[in-house]
Amino acid sequence: MTTRDTLDAVYTKRDLRRYREKSQLCLDALAWMLAEDCFCAGPEQMGLELELNLIDENVDPAMANQTVLKHIDDPAFQAELGQHNIEVNVAPRPLAGDEALELERELRAVLNTADDAARAAGVGLVMIGILPTLRSDHFDRRWMSPQSRYALLNKQILAARSEDLELDMEGVPLAGGHAERLRCSADSVLPESGCTSVQLHLQVASDGFAAHWNAAQALAGVQVAVAANSPFLLGRALWHETRIPLFQQATDTRSPELRNQGVRPRVWFGERWITSIFDLFEENVRYFAPLLLQTQDEDPLAVLATGCAPLLSELRLHNSTIWRWNRPVYDVANGVPHLRIENRVLPAGPTVIDVLANAAFFFGATRGLTELEVPVWSQMSFHVAQDNLYAGARLGMDAYLYWPGIGWVRSDELVLRTLLPLAHDGLRSCGMSDAARERYLAVIEQRCAARRTGASWQRATVQTLTAQGADRPAALAGMLRGYLEHMHSNQPVHAWPQPQPALHL
Repeated sequence: MTTRDTLDAVYTKRDLRRYREKSQLCLDALAWMLAEDCFCAGPEQMGLELELNLIDENVDPAMANQTVLKHIDDPAFQAELGQHNIEVNVAPRPLAGDEALELERELRAVLNTADDAARAAGVGLVMIGILPTLRSDHFDRRWMSPQSRYALLNKQILAARSEDLELDMEGVPLAGGHAERLRCSADSVLPESGCTSVQLHLQVASDGFAAHWNAAQALAGVQVAVAANSPFLLGRALWHETRIPLFQQATDTRSPELRNQGVRPRVWFGERWITSIFDLFEENVRYFAPLLLQTQDEDPLAVLATGCAPLLSELRLHNSTIWRWNRPVYDVANGVPHLRIENRVLPAGPTVIDVLANAAFFFGATRGLTELEVPVWSQMSFHVAQDNLYAGARLGMDAYLYWPGIGWVRSDELVLRTLLPLAHDGLRSCGMSDAARERYLAVIEQRCAARRTGASWQRATVQTLTAQGADRPAALAGMLRGYLEHMHSNQPVHAWPQPQPALHL
């Protein structure tokens, strides 16, 4: 087994050739498994990963994840890229019955226990898409977590670029203000640590994967519009969901010239509707140069010949360095292979109930779309779905999105009129209990009716504090303190007190 995953790894031409050969063998094995329908075909399973920020008593980032993880002492928690980031992984479970309600209780209990443990180290936990008190010095490479994978990915991405990373975003003006712009460079991928997300996992049967993935792609713009929670970065008011452009730019292996040539970014929406999960893995191998060249001794075709499921390690490793907004996942659990969609568009927070509501809406609307007699993706350009993602991320609920049979419609109206009933139908089909379905989709309904997301609450609060005389850093810190108080209440964001209007409005 080759395990060159340390910072001083020097990959050779032979390593690259071997990795490509193994990746092609993995593709061949995957094609055979799909043809023979070798995958778990049980009921839909849901899973969840939640990324968290660490803060100190001044609500600044706390570069303390190694210390905090020792205090938490729970294998469900692990370090993320920046030392102010950790992640908690929630065990998969069925969508049916009251499992979502149990997930909410479990997640709240786990987070409360972790927060208590972190506070013993003088640190607090925050669920938010981008920590508003981040400064450029927090992206110094000395604040990268010590895991060798992060150092090697950083090395390989910068080597592929041959120059520093460039961040360039123009924001949406605050009421009565002007558009703010962020332009800066970074000598590491650490700006990506500013992105903290919720990743939803949906396990589906192999013959239903394409329909579920296409549905998830069609929904992406709506998801981010009604769940935006990342409006500030390095002191600037930018997009309602600034994670979307930040993640792409902070991991971009392309020079400006390669971007101009149309070379695909590694943070990728995709370019077409699919007919099989194979399409996505084949695109990965065809279009993207490997970043990590670890190979295993496994011969996947030989493993299949014994009646066992291969790990397809090279294909999975390569897939982990291509950050699709809806990532295909091949995995093996207890010797049985299965397929998942990893939905990556959502920010963390604002509260546990908001996270569960966003998840229920995604799972239900995705299932509902797959049950329509005429699929929406047969009536909608793939590029329009991509445009919807960027519009929703930039403007939040103010975004007008295109939807088949309706045309251009504001995102909150699209949810209330069309997608919410579809999500109810989808969750019924999945067997979710009425109590769980009604609890979580009511949050989405009321959020859209109030037209308030985490992002809009943050923006309005900063405007109020600014009108009261605070400068931008003080306004961001004051807003974050109020956010923390409401986050711990577990009251959904639409029920948070409306900040008083700024005096100049």
